[in-house]
Amino acid sequence: MHTQSRIPKLRDTTFDGALMWFSEMQCSKLLFHPEDDPADIFLISNGERMFSTDEVIELRYVLNEIEEDLGHEKLIEAAYPIFMKAFGNQLDA
Repeated sequence: MHTQSRIPKLRDTTFDGALMWFSEMQCSKLLFHPEDDPADIFLISNGERMFSTDEVIELRYVLNEIEEDLGHEKLIEAAYPIFMKAFGNQLDA
């Protein structure tokens, strides 16, 4: 049986593509800090892993693709405004 992934597809590895991917992760309530290993993320509500083994592999692949093309700093910069919005902080334009 093949289950559909909850992980959004990465359209491209540009800065805007990474920004969109993080935004889609947030909309799906799957956002996590890109410096954290997705295998180490657990739900507080029940202590279960947030991501399946297949999703962990997919997430590592996507983050690696972004980092290879943009570099580590730009990867973090793309995630930053999404995290700030998720935490209720409005950034200046």
